[in-house]
Amino acid sequence: MHGDIHQTITAISVIALPVLIAITTHEASHGFVAYRCGDDTAYRMGRVTFNPLKHIDPFGTILLPLLMFFSVGFLFGYAKPVPINPLRFRNYRRDLVFVAAAGPGSNLLLAFVSALLVHLLPYMPVFVGNWAEQVLWTSIQINVVLALFNMLPLLPLDGGRVLTALLPPSLARVYARTERFGMLVLIALIFLPQLLGPQLGVDINILGWILGPASSYVQSGIGHLAGLGNALADI
Repeated sequence: MHGDIHQTITAISVIALPVLIAITTHEASHGFVAYRCGDDTAYRMGRVTFNPLKHIDPFGTILLPLLMFFSVGFLFGYAKPVPINPLRFRNYRRDLVFVAAAGPGSNLLLAFVSALLVHLLPYMPVFVGNWAEQVLWTSIQINVVLALFNMLPLLPLDGGRVLTALLPPSLARVYARTERFGMLVLIALIFLPQLLGPQLGVDINILGWILGPASSYVQSGIGHLAGLGNALADI
């Protein structure tokens, strides 16, 4: 009984710890870069912090991921969006790109740091090292997928914000109107393949087609940069 409880707690911590660090750093990075670009909205609201309680959305960060994991077998969730006021930016279009890209960029940096920390595993006690190894591998995967997912060119994702800033103003205004449908599109891309794919006997997981190979490629690159060779290519 105690062994089962211990295994459950360990399994939850292996996922929960990297997720909390990933989303906290992601959101805090948005707020910090916005502050550096002239907008102190997030700073005044206490969102430029590594305190996860400031960024957790009770439904999106806790309840939804649990429901998703136990119903369809994969994680999906979100944190409270960091409030920004682009009108305060010193250079609207440039700073909008910087602020939007800060979140995914911080996740790639976390993945790289996690890969570097793998080198310390041989120096840890076995009982700690085994747990830390699972946490670090999970951290690499979660941060890479989170970065790539958020850089998809769909509003309200960060990639959509970047694309809006890069488009000519006339096209940007038209594209910005798609944000009202963006969440519905994302939900369809996430849920429909899980619900309809088995019924049709066809793999219609569009996100998987995009994020799977891209994730493997990025993880492989991080592995080489961190001196791990091909160790990350297939995790």
